[in-house]
This record gives sequence, structure tokens and C-alpha cells, in this order.
Amino acid sequence: MVSVTVNTFKPLFSSTFLNPHPALSLPLHSPFPKQPHKPISATFTPPSKPQHRQLYQPFRPPPTSPLPAQFRSLDLSSRIDILANRLGLWFEYAPLIPTLIREGFSPSSIEESTGISGVEQNRLVVAAQVRDSLLQSNTDPEILSSFDTGGAELLYEIRLLSAQQRAAAASYIVEQRFDAKGAQDLARAMKDFPRRRGDKGWESFDYALPGDCLSFMYYRQSREHKDPSEERTASLEQALRVAQTEKAKSRILEDLEGKGEGKGGMEGDMEYGVRVPVVRLKIGEVAEASSVVVLPVCRAEEMEGGILEAPWECGSEGEFGVVVAEKAWKRWVVLPGWTPVMELGKGGVAVSFGDARALPWKANRWYKEEAILVVADRGRKEVAADDGFYLVAVDSDGRGALKVERGSALKEMGVKESLGTVVLVVRPPREDTDDQLSDEDWE
Repeated sequence: MVSVTVNTFKPLFSSTFLNPHPALSLPLHSPFPKQPHKPISATFTPPSKPQHRQLYQPFRPPPTSPLPAQFRSLDLSSRIDILANRLGLWFEYAPLIPTLIREGFSPSSIEESTGISGVEQNRLVVAAQVRDSLLQSNTDPEILSSFDTGGAELLYEIRLLSAQQRAAAASYIVEQRFDAKGAQDLARAMKDFPRRRGDKGWESFDYALPGDCLSFMYYRQSREHKDPSEERTASLEQALRVAQTEKAKSRILEDLEGKGEGKGGMEGDMEYGVRVPVVRLKIGEVAEASSVVVLPVCRAEEMEGGILEAPWECGSEGEFGVVVAEKAWKRWVVLPGWTPVMELGKGGVAVSFGDARALPWKANRWYKEEAILVVADRGRKEVAADDGFYLVAVDSDGRGALKVERGSALKEMGVKESLGTVVLVVRPPREDTDDQLSDEDWE
């Protein structure tokens, strides 16, 4: 026992500078009778249970995950032997993994004992749960039996869909004989379809049909390519192969035959189609993208000085994909791996404009004051195509600024070289997407 005696003492000095909360003043004469000082006894009592703050909580399966009847009488070593030798179908032995974790095993110790990696453990457990949900949804037994061999990878990909969507997706996967990549694309298309309301052609595809959701994804991707081009045609043909409704097929055929928007009923002085894709970034699209591109950003007010100083090359290195640039830069943007930005080599740059009047589209549109990002390829400076768009520096009213001009207009002015060829225009994300840019809005 440690005895601590309380002694009174006088402070060396009093100052509110060092003590922002001075003690309260007490009366000189206490109204209470003075009590003699007694020693205070202090003993250290360790807590009965140590309190540890664990920021990361490992996965703990719910107690409502029953062990299959055929495994309940087995001891620990027998269960590990079943996992190690894959004795049975994958969805039969998958429930053994949560039981081992409940008994104190970690994913790494299970891997050491069975040879099943942590990633595969997670895939097996989640896929088994997806299969159980399909079973409860009264999915055709023949469809379920199609996943008995190697079906864990396929069912794992549709884990984020609702129970109704899972049943439709599973049937379509079996019908089309998709591999894991095909199942992943299908699940993403079905999940993403409602968010694309307002995109061109969206109303022609049926949300309830997996094939139409997948077809719309390919149809939307086709609009990221130049028209005409082999890439655009290939995407449209792929969309046509998987479309399920006649309405969707008709819409795709119109674009394949050149009867879609941007081809018919155009003014005499307009070019055929939009040579530069104009896309609106969706909320959360970067987070859900399977691949992204990082680009340096310049402000339009910086003129060509910012374009010349921006890094020409940046890439990723190491196991974590750390982004490394050739030199320091203040502003960067992360964009989804759209085809135009993925095809950029060295010299890709994004220029931010406060409003869209820097682009050659009709000035009477209400969205002209919307902020935009213009992605340009500094490696292609030659003004070659009349219907192309190029980033140039102009001097207007004594004030310099960056602007986007059509190739034909630059040739008329005798300009043969630009700061870069425009490959993509990005509009900011917003909830209301009914204001999609049409082909006829370009000058």
C-alpha cells in the first residue's frame, strides 16, 4: 500500500496567462469547522478485464449459419481435411470456413492448414450465401446445378444485386455461358442501369431484363468512340448480340445504319456527328470504376504557360500502385478508364474552364455557364482534321485565355499548330441528368 500525504503549499506566482482557468476565490473564513488533515491511502487495482481498442475487427460470421448435417459429427481435424482435399462440392464445404473462424482460426491460419487463400475463402463463403438466396427464391434447380462445378467465381460476382436480380442474372449467365469476367460485367451493368436515367437511348432498354442492361452498357460505351470508327461499330454489334427486347435492338440498328442522332436532319453547315465525346461524370463513378486515369489539371486562365509546365508523364509503381509523376504539380484529377483517356500516352492534360462558353457549341443553351474539364493530348499538336477540336490560346480584349476551336476555323486563320488535340469533354456530376448534350448543339 502506498500512502500519500496531502500538504498545502503556496504557488510561486499567479498568472492567468499560463493558467487560463484560475481557481475560484474562497472566503477567508470557512463556514465549516476545520478538519484535521488525514493521509489519503491510494492502492493500484488493475482492471479485471483489460480494455483494448481494436480499430480493425476481423470478419465474424453470424451465428445463424448452420453447419451442414453431414459435418456436425466431425472433429476439427476431419473438417480441415475436407477443406484441404476439397472433398465434395464447393458450396457443401464452404460453410466449414465460418465454423473454423468462430473457433479461433484466422484466414491466414486456415490458409496454412488447407491451402485455401484468404481471397478464395471469402469468395467461397459469399458465393455460398448467394446460392442460398437463389435457393430461397425458388430458382430453377437446373440453373442452380449449373453452378455446382466452378460456380463460386460466377455467383460471387452477382453478390451486390438484389434477390430478384440475382435470379435473373444467374439464368442469363447460364444461358450465355459467361465466365467470371462476363458475370462481373453483367452485374455492373444491372447495378448501374438505374443511375443512367437521362442518357441517350436509356428509355429503349428494359431494366428488368439482364440482357438489355448489358446491351445498354455496350451501347453507351460505343458513344465514347468516334463515328464512324471500328471501335464504335464493334461496341454496337456487341450490344446487339446481347439485347433482349426488339425496342433495344431497333435503337442499336439505327446507330449501326447511320440513322441515329447526329446523322439525320442536320443543318447544312454542321459536321457529321460529334467528333469529341462529351460525357457527364456520374456521382460515385470513379469509386466504382475498375480502372482509372490520373491527369494533371491546368486552369484556362494560366494560358499556355500552365500547359507547357504540367507534367508530361505519370504512372504507378509498386504493389500498391503508387502514382508517381516526373515532377511536382498542385492539381490533379482522377477520371474513370474511359477509352479516350486510356488511349492517351505521354502528354495527357486536363484544362478546367469556369464555364462552357470556351467550347464551340451554340451559345444560347442554358448550360453554357457550366464548369467543364477539357482533356487534351499534347502529343498531337498539328491541326489536321477540319472536324477535329483543338486547344489554343487566344487574346481577347487584351486578356489571354485558353479556348477550344474547330480545325476548320483554325485553318481559315492560318493556324497550323495547337497546344493539343481535344479528346474528351467532361461535365461535372449532378443529380438531374435530363440535360444531355445532343449532337446538334455543336456549332
